[in-house]
Amino acid sequence: MTVDQAAVPRESVTGPEHLPVVIVGAGPVGVTAALLLARHGVRTLVLERHHDLYPLPRAVAIDDEVRRILQAAGVHEEFAETARPARGLRLLDARHRVLAEFPRAAQGAHGFPQTSMFDQPELERVLRAALARTPECELRGGAEVVGVEQDDVGPVRVTYRDGAGEHVVRADAVLGCDGANSLTRHAIGAVWEDLRFEERWTVVDVRTSLPVRCWEGVEQICDPGRPATFMRIGEDRYRWEFRLRGDLEPDHERLTELIAPWVDVAHGADFELVRQAQYTFRARIADHWRRGRVFLLGDAAHLTPPFIGQGLCSGLRDAYNLSWKLARVLRQGATERLLDTYESERRPHARHVIRLAVAMGWAMTGGQDGAAAVRRGALGAAVRVPGLTTAAARDLSPALRAGPLVRRRLRLGGRGLAGGFCPQPWVSVDGRRAHLDELLGDSFAVLTAVPPSPSLRAVADGLGARVLPVAGLGDDGRLTAWLREGRADAVLLRPDRVVMDIVPSGGHAFTGTDDWASLLHTTRSSIPSRQDVGEPLLRSTTR
Repeated sequence: MTVDQAAVPRESVTGPEHLPVVIVGAGPVGVTAALLLARHGVRTLVLERHHDLYPLPRAVAIDDEVRRILQAAGVHEEFAETARPARGLRLLDARHRVLAEFPRAAQGAHGFPQTSMFDQPELERVLRAALARTPECELRGGAEVVGVEQDDVGPVRVTYRDGAGEHVVRADAVLGCDGANSLTRHAIGAVWEDLRFEERWTVVDVRTSLPVRCWEGVEQICDPGRPATFMRIGEDRYRWEFRLRGDLEPDHERLTELIAPWVDVAHGADFELVRQAQYTFRARIADHWRRGRVFLLGDAAHLTPPFIGQGLCSGLRDAYNLSWKLARVLRQGATERLLDTYESERRPHARHVIRLAVAMGWAMTGGQDGAAAVRRGALGAAVRVPGLTTAAARDLSPALRAGPLVRRRLRLGGRGLAGGFCPQPWVSVDGRRAHLDELLGDSFAVLTAVPPSPSLRAVADGLGARVLPVAGLGDDGRLTAWLREGRADAVLLRPDRVVMDIVPSGGHAFTGTDDWASLLHTTRSSIPSRQDVGEPLLRSTTR
């Protein structure tokens, strides 16, 4: 719910108010984290220094994995009304001839278009509306956080200022979703690691009814003299990005010349410049993302150049990865060591995505050093390798590395299913078609192609996991084929739909309980999440 600052009570005589989670920043990452935590029954207070959402466009693309996260947050239907699918990415040379094409499917493995274009203010309005109708969430606008402090014991102290003065709240955990200039990052003593990419670009957002030459995807102009990016965002909305030469921002005449390959702008024509702004694209990652119960998410933890459209995606993945783990610790008494897996899983993944974006940036610009010509020649040769473009598109979000919550077993011909996502086909539920995750709920789940053994049942009961036979789901056999290809009779899915462990073909039990059971063991009976009301309560993990 959104709160009028005049109605916010000051500290009581018993001390500052105490909340389970305080989120610093009400951008898409912070609000999504609040909604995901609410699904697990965790109350949050979101503090945002601005009174209203930022009205101008910024992020414009997300992938199908992140559409699935929005589904988990309960906003995918509203988001779908404002988004449009994109055909993929093209690399063009200076004369706009196609060097390479990275196609994206109309429906990916997660059940949504592999790339969706959108207007960030529209996404933020959808998220804020969901926040306002969620009783576990509270948003305080005009509240600037000025201090985040914690000691070895006790809750985190968060100090913020608003029109009524200075206030202190205490929280069992704090999520820093406060952007590139994060106060939270400074508070935990984290510093940037520079991944060696920094360029200044101008971003131009336009609304026009004029005919625009486009292929309904993203175009990257790989011209070291004037690299550029172009994309259609909405019915009459378009974006261009051009690398700046020196400090000169293109004037109207120069801008008309730059966009001429796509659209002819006649004098007095219907051509509205929505925004023109300068940005410095950087590649950075914080050296650590957590201290105690304070965590960094989104741009506070990593900065990604925009060339593969993964900046916001990475932040929303942070929220999805952390939310269920934090809820299990706060609500069910799981060990603090479970929270260590947030950074150990997300930081390598974010680094991989940043490096892909940097590689694409160098491919576009050629760089400014002596090896630029060599890189451009290598790009021209690489894009002709059969299957390379398909593999590159698939590798935007690789499987998580092996770890306590990813039981990876090496097998002939590949890494297996662990660490990757379970696909999300359409299934039949009570005579209607639905996405698989609607059937799975918000907790752990077991998908099995064979009758479950007593051992499998015991693990499922201990985790409060639903056990679903894949036969008869009405998914045209997709899950059966996926298990067969992965040489698994059953899989254990985490709440974020990552495959944590498998029962190998011909086996009877999960292979990695010694690794993850102690992390997930709970010290008290859990409280059911929203979608689990009416189902058996979660219990402590058993082996």
